[in-house]
Amino acid sequence: MEADTLALAHEVDFSMWGLFLRATFTVKLVMIMLIVASFWAWGIIIQKLIVYRRARAEAERFDRAFWSGEPLDGLFEQIGPEPSGPAEKVFAAGMIEWQRSHREDGALIAGATSRIDRSMDVAIAKEADKLQGGLTVLATVGSSAPFIGLFGTVIGIMNAFIEIAEQQNTNLAVVAPGIAEALLATGLGLLAAIPAVIFYNKLSADSDQIVAGYEAFSDEFATILSRQLDG
Repeated sequence: MEADTLALAHEVDFSMWGLFLRATFTVKLVMIMLIVASFWAWGIIIQKLIVYRRARAEAERFDRAFWSGEPLDGLFEQIGPEPSGPAEKVFAAGMIEWQRSHREDGALIAGATSRIDRSMDVAIAKEADKLQGGLTVLATVGSSAPFIGLFGTVIGIMNAFIEIAEQQNTNLAVVAPGIAEALLATGLGLLAAIPAVIFYNKLSADSDQIVAGYEAFSDEFATILSRQLDG
């Protein structure tokens, strides 16, 4: 009997695909959910890394152009009222409000400084929302995937104990496939959660750093305009 059991254990496919095929419907559903969540998280991670790299490069290019000594009106004419770059959009929002704040005789309407600040703050908020969009998915995957995997593990172990009761055989070679299937669900949960948590923290910090750069530029730009108003 023991020899037959060992032979049966050797015949079982313990590869990840084999364990997936042997799993019950509920455990399979849990595994599929975790695999989809992992691919979804990695898609967001890659997309955000590309977006943040482009945002930094665009901010550096605009910063060089802004401090090149070219008149602000000339720079605004080059980028236009609807630029594509985030840093340029913040600048354009301030310049549009600056131009709107002038009367026909050239005098400034009262409260121009506060309106320019608000316009740039709105532009920064919109760009921050774009940068941070999708990060909640990483946070959700990172926090929920281990528990979803644990749920699959509990179901799998429960099925393994049911199989023990039905076969009335406590030999480890008999229950090992069921336990392996159950633990695979936990492994997939951790596989989805760990990268999501790591990159959520990294991307959140990167996003805050980029937005802080926009806010710093907004303050510098407001200072420049304030000097012109005082002059």
